[in-house]
Order: sequence, then structure tokens, then C-alpha cells
Amino acid sequence: MNKMLLFSAFLFVLMSDSPRKTEVVLSDDDYELVFSDEFNLPNGSQPDSKIWSRKTRNPDQCNRWNSDSEKVVFIKNGHLVCRAIPNRSEPNDTARMLTGSIWTYGKYNVTYGRIEVRMKTNNKVGNFPAAWLKWQPRNFTSDPYAEIDIVEMFGNMGSANHNIHSQLTVKNPKHGQKNSFRVPLDVTKWHVYAIEWTPTYVTWTIDGKPVGTYRKSTDPKLLREGQWTFDRPCYIVLNQSVGDGSIKGIGRYKKTTYETQFDYIRIYQKVKR
Repeated sequence: MNKMLLFSAFLFVLMSDSPRKTEVVLSDDDYELVFSDEFNLPNGSQPDSKIWSRKTRNPDQCNRWNSDSEKVVFIKNGHLVCRAIPNRSEPNDTARMLTGSIWTYGKYNVTYGRIEVRMKTNNKVGNFPAAWLKWQPRNFTSDPYAEIDIVEMFGNMGSANHNIHSQLTVKNPKHGQKNSFRVPLDVTKWHVYAIEWTPTYVTWTIDGKPVGTYRKSTDPKLLREGQWTFDRPCYIVLNQSVGDGSIKGIGRYKKTTYETQFDYIRIYQKVKR
């Protein structure tokens, strides 16, 4: 495997709309590339079925209109394209929109490392794309909950949003540590969004620049309440969804087409010596 760096590498990030992949200058032998999908498949292809499948539909806002339609997930010019489109082609489907979402559930999990996603999206009212990691508990009521949002965008706010959710943050968002970070950004341009995930902290970066950190608490009481649930294997989700009035900046959208392009996802982990 090619040896890569985590945080200390010097990144030359292509900020234009060029379809070329990001160039990385190697300078650290402590990490290696352990997983990647560059989406270099013929135009019109579906993502590699050995890695990805369509995320199932469920009632929550992110997944309520997930579709198996090839109009909302496909490869184009070496990019994964995920769309949300008005439902004009599926008369037997009551969904108002059809949205594209893929995940590695049951096929690939990751625990710790640097996870990078290079992507761009629309800046429209109603836009709600994301790249994120999740632990699937057997019982949502009693088992630990864990979600790390590498990045998500809300409507036309023109910002990158980074969040982390555990048992405690869901029950008590004001538990004493910031778990959400927002950065003004032109999201219509290519950017590399990444996390450095370790047993004691998660740090988010945009184009190599740190934008926020969430740390494992040293308080036994908070740990018992589920402040840190991020030592579990998580699956990956890449999706284009749409929102409603429950998210600031999101309103009418049902006649609009949304599109997010993912250039690649790469995962680096510590070399075992």
C-alpha cells in the first residue's frame, strides 16, 4: 500500500472545478492508505457493488425519499453523482422527491484514521447533502449511539457544517463541550473535507486546515452517560437529501433538482509495526 500522512502532510488541493484528483505530497510513513474509492468507472455506471449499496428508506428527514433510481446515483466523469429530483418518473412511488444515498453498511466498516472526502454541491434553498459515519446499534434505546458527520450542508447558507453525536450529545447538547462547527465556505467549489479520528478526539479539517475538535472527556460521570461512543466500527454514508422548515435556511424545494459530486473517499490509518 502507498504510505500516506495524516495531519502533517502538505496538501496541494485543486480548488477549481477540474475533474483531476487532488494531488498529495507524501511526507509521513506513519500512516498508509487502507481504503479508497476514486469512482473511476465509465459514465453511467453504478458505484462498486462490492463496497456500496443504496441506503434504505425510512421516515427520518435524511432518508424519507431514498430511491433505487439510476437517475439519482451514477458515475460521471470520474465522480459519484448523487441527486435529489422531483418524482416525475415513478408513479407507483408516493415520494415527492427521489433522493440518492449510498452506504457501506454490511460491506465495509472503519474505526479510527483519517477519512477524506473531496466534494462539491449546490448552494440552493432545500439542499441537504452529507458525508458521514455511523455505528448501527442493535437497540437504539439501550445501545450506544455514534455518528460523525464529516461534513453536511444546509440549504443556501454557504457553509460547511461538522457535527458529532453520541448518547450524551443527543440527550444533552449543552453538556459542556462544543460538538458542532460551522465554517463559511463556497460549497460549489471542490474542497477536501476530512476528520482525524483517534481513541481520544475527532478533529475536522477543510483543505488541510483544522476547523474544530471534539475530545473524549476525562469525567467518569459524562463517560457513563455516553459522552464518548466513538470506539466502534462505523459504516460510511454519502448522500444527497433535501430538507424542510425544521432546518434553518431550508424552505420550498419540491420542484428543484439538487446535485452533489464526490470525487473520492480515502481512508488512512496508522501503520502497525
